[in-house]
Parts: sequence; structure tokens; C-alpha cells
Amino acid sequence: MPVKNRFAELLPEITAWRRDFHEHPELLFDVHRTAGIVAEKLRAFGCDEVVEGIGRTGVVGVIKGRATGSGKVIGLRADMDALPIFEATGAAHASKTPGKMHACGHDGHTAMLLGAAKYLAETRNFDGTAVVIFQPAEEGGGGGKVMCDDGMMDRWKIDEVYGMHNMPGLPVGQFAIREGAFFAATDQFRIHVEGVGGHAAKPHETVDTTVVAAQMVTALQTVASRNHDPVKNLVVSVTSFRTESEAFNVIPQHVELKGTVRTMDPETRAMAERRIRGIAEGIAAAFGAKAEVTYMRGYPVMVNSPEQTAFAAKIAEKVSGGCAEAPLIMGGEDFAFMLEERPGAYILVGNGDTAMVHHPEYDFDDNAIPAGCSWFAEIIENRMPLA
Repeated sequence: MPVKNRFAELLPEITAWRRDFHEHPELLFDVHRTAGIVAEKLRAFGCDEVVEGIGRTGVVGVIKGRATGSGKVIGLRADMDALPIFEATGAAHASKTPGKMHACGHDGHTAMLLGAAKYLAETRNFDGTAVVIFQPAEEGGGGGKVMCDDGMMDRWKIDEVYGMHNMPGLPVGQFAIREGAFFAATDQFRIHVEGVGGHAAKPHETVDTTVVAAQMVTALQTVASRNHDPVKNLVVSVTSFRTESEAFNVIPQHVELKGTVRTMDPETRAMAERRIRGIAEGIAAAFGAKAEVTYMRGYPVMVNSPEQTAFAAKIAEKVSGGCAEAPLIMGGEDFAFMLEERPGAYILVGNGDTAMVHHPEYDFDDNAIPAGCSWFAEIIENRMPLA
């Protein structure tokens, strides 16, 4: 079962869709143009139902097989949003909107799922119902959760759900997957430090917030190095250190730290939050300052279900000749919310030797389209085969 010939035929058309999306990137839930094109194409393909506005700007298409006696319903998901990055690819199809670009390949994901939907609506070689899900706001907006909160899974009685992401460094069109915890939970924290400001020539009359905050930055590294089992996965990063003054001779009254926490299990997640609060508040108290910690839980750990992962890997092997064991990834993925609602699996498809995602020189490799489309389509045809 190699790449389907139909997708080789459709490659120029699907590539044109992808590059159009790339030229017109949209952020978070503000994907009105992209979602409108997706809905228009799904209707043109002959989908049995097309619904817009799920999860604010998400689109859902329903394709019934030649038979539906199995009663099975399988969801396939792609994300539509871009990133607030200035593009530096120099491509002819580069972003036409300065400060926005498809730096993560969601344009490719959307195009591949549209290609699979076109094929499935043409052939309908399956017994059941395919639900194609086009999601907004993956890049920090939690669009997957919003779609689930809108009742998507129950409304269409989805039994299982599958998703895909491109991966630079993996050969084009090859696949990789892992069972269980795959992508990390991604949390954020903000620490507001208040001391006593004053003149830099008289530090003894102040409570120096820069010194206090600097101690916190160093001490927070011990959450991973001294409070956590070293064979498990945890990242604590302070990514912003801002004072209220830019003067050379002022000790500021206030300093704000921001950072992120990446974990792979609930116990570690809870421990990290607890220790960040304790360290920040304890250090502040020791210096006579105050610390207010705001901890914001983001995407949960994305966990691939065992049975569905084995099936997804089997299909990948048939499409491309192999499926590698993927490493743990400390980045977040809001497909995790869908996998909390239904069993399913998330797979990586190779993007070749390109810049990494979220880089201004990244671009999706259109040569991966036939493999990605084939995997989506074969999931449906093999999970719900005609008798």
C-alpha cells in the first residue's frame, strides 16, 4: 500500500492550496479567510455536511462511506493558524502579511487533510463516517479544547481521532510515532517582585528587586536539577526579566519574571508549580521583598492510545515502508485535548532537511503531501473497511 496514485495526480492542485494558505497567514482564532476557503472546498468536494463556527472559527466536514452499517465514526484533524513571525524564506509564495507566517507547517497540514477529504468524498471506500476537523488556534490559543467544549465529539459521535504534524530532520514522507506520553504539558508562570526602589548610590536604603529576581532565576534551575528525578523529563526556563526602569542609576521598585514549564506527567507538573511558588516566595521573604506568583496551566501532556498508535504505525509502514520510534518532544500540542476526550494517535511526517519549525526560514516541503494525504485516507479505509 504505497502512496496513492490519486494524490500524485492531485499534488499540483494541493500544492497550490498550500502555497495560497502560506501567502495569507492568519493567527489564533482569526482564521476567517482560511476557514472560509476550507468550508468552500469541502462543499465543492460533496461532503455530506459542512459546519463552520465550531470552536469559534473551526470547520467540520462529514463524509459518509458507501456503507455506514459499522456505525464507526473517525475524526481526522488539521490545524489552520500561523505564527507572529517575520518570514525570511525568500520563497515566491512567502507571506504577504509582515509579522505573520506559517512557520510551523499548518498550511501543509490543512492542505493535506483537504486532499484526503477530496479523495474520500470521491471514492467513499469505507464502512462508516469520516469527520474532517480543521482547527484554529493551536499556537497557544487552545483551539482544540474550544472545539471539544463546543461538543464536537458528542455531536458527531466520534469514536477515535487522529492527527499529524510535519517534522524537520525526518526524511520527507517518512513517519515516526510513539505510544503514550509524546508531547509535553506546557505551563507558564509570572513572578512579580516588589521591593523598595531608590538611588543606585544608596542601595542600603532599598530592597533591590534586581538582586532578588536574579537569585530567583538561579534558584529556579534547582527545580529540575535537585527536586526532580533525573531520569524523568522536566524543563523550567525563565525567558523574560523586566524591570520598571531603564535608567542606569535607579534601583527599581518592581521586577517581573516570566517563564515556561514543560513536563510529561501530572505528578511532576504539580511538583514544579509547588516549588516555583515556594522558591520565589521564600527568596523574596529572605531579602525583605514580596513575590506574587501567577501560574498558568496550558496544554496537557499529549498521550497516544496504545491500540490506535499501533494501527497508525502500521498504516505509516504501508504508505512509506517504515515508521520510526519518535522521541519525546518537550514542545506542546493542543491535540492533547482531543486525545483526552477520545482514543487516538498523533504521528509525525518528515519534512526533510529544512529549518526547524518556528524559525523564520522554515517552509513546509510540498513533497510530503502525497504521503500525508495517503496516511489520512488509509486510516479511514483500513479502520472502517468495506465488507
